[in-house]
Amino acid sequence: MEKSEILKSVGNKIKEIRQSKGFSQLDLVGKMEGNIDVTNISRIEQGRTNPTVYTLFRIADALEVHPKEFFDIKITNA
Repeated sequence: MEKSEILKSVGNKIKEIRQSKGFSQLDLVGKMEGNIDVTNISRIEQGRTNPTVYTLFRIADALEVHPKEFFDIKITNA
């Protein structure tokens, strides 16, 4: 699986969880510890950036899920 595919899959999973909780990207940013910009959340959800482990934990905390939820993705070895 290519790096870009992994980033997109994780980003989509974050977006899916965020939307299932009824949060906008701005809501998510407001719930997160530390400084992060809405554009950064957008880039993460689109798979356009590789977030740090710390950022993933902050997102998970704000969404009240375990970070492993972000990696519940289909992996292909083609």
